[in-house]
Amino acid sequence: MGKAKTFSAQELRRVQDYIATRAHAQRNRAALLLTHLAGMRVGEVAALTWGDVVNAEGQVKEEIRLNADQTKGGHPRTVFISPKLHKELQAYAQSTTKRPPEWAFFATQKEPRRGFTANTLAQYFHSLYRGAGIDGASSHSGRRSFATALASRGVGVRVLMRAMGHRNISTTIGYIDASDDMLRRAVSLV
Repeated sequence: MGKAKTFSAQELRRVQDYIATRAHAQRNRAALLLTHLAGMRVGEVAALTWGDVVNAEGQVKEEIRLNADQTKGGHPRTVFISPKLHKELQAYAQSTTKRPPEWAFFATQKEPRRGFTANTLAQYFHSLYRGAGIDGASSHSGRRSFATALASRGVGVRVLMRAMGHRNISTTIGYIDASDDMLRRAVSLV
């Protein structure tokens, strides 16, 4: 199986435009952007609780602290939230009914307490990508796009490794896609 597609800014915009035409647009946009703008795994997004993301005053936190049960490797980690993502999460939180801290942040109509499973959310992302006409995209596309975008802006691989929640630098390197634009910029430095 090949690697998940990395997105250009135009492709991400196309998916967001498609999401805007669908039911639960704010929820779906916020969930998707957690993968593209914070590099979270789809399983981590599905595992988020209201209390993980929103404080007692109803404000979205600056950092999301994932416990070992919420991560793939079973190691707790902190996800740092950019101002752009913070704004998206706050808009979603304000658009929905406040929930108890232990309830799912991304509720579904069928399971508002538990929300999505990792598998269901992965399938849902795939259907959103397909609906937007993006070929080769999967639930892992957001993570790969996040890693590639940071690397293309000169973020060091050790910082990127921590942002991705990896324990091994070689794992992180496998996420970075070298685009033609990145190669052009690199050779222009000589």
